[in-house]
Amino acid sequence: MTLTKAEKAAVVAIWGKIAAQADALGTESLERLFSSYPQTKTYFPHFDLSQGSAQLHGHGSKVLGAIGEAVKNIDNITGALATLSELHAYILRVDPVNFKLLSHCILCSVAGLFPNDFTPEVHAAWDKFLSQISSVLTEKYR
Repeated sequence: MTLTKAEKAAVVAIWGKIAAQADALGTESLERLFSSYPQTKTYFPHFDLSQGSAQLHGHGSKVLGAIGEAVKNIDNITGALATLSELHAYILRVDPVNFKLLSHCILCSVAGLFPNDFTPEVHAAWDKFLSQISSVLTEKYR
C-alpha cells in the first residue's frame, strides 16, 4: 500500500491547508468519532467529552500533530510513528478498529472544511494515507 508520487503530493498539499487549523480539525474529528461511534468513548473515561472541552481539544491537537509528523515523514511513516504504535498497542491497548473509525471521521472533517479542494483523487490519496497510518499504529498487535 505504497503512496504514489501524485498521492504524496495530494496529501502534502491538503496538509498545507489543514496545518493552520489542525487543532480545530482534530477536535471536530474526535467529536464526530464519539458521537458516531460511542463505544470509542471507553478509552477516555477520565476525559470531559463534551463538545469543545479542553481535553478533547488537547487530544485532537495530539492526533493531528501525529498526522503532521506522518506527512513530514511520508516516506517513513513507520519510523515517525513507532513510539505511538507501541503506546497504543502495549500500554493503551486500543482496539485496532478504532483507528479506521477515526480515519473516517478525519476524512469527513477535512471534506467539510475544504469541499472544493477535496476532489475524489485527493480523497482517495488521503484515505490511503490514513490507512497507512492505521496500519503502522496496529502493526505491534500482530
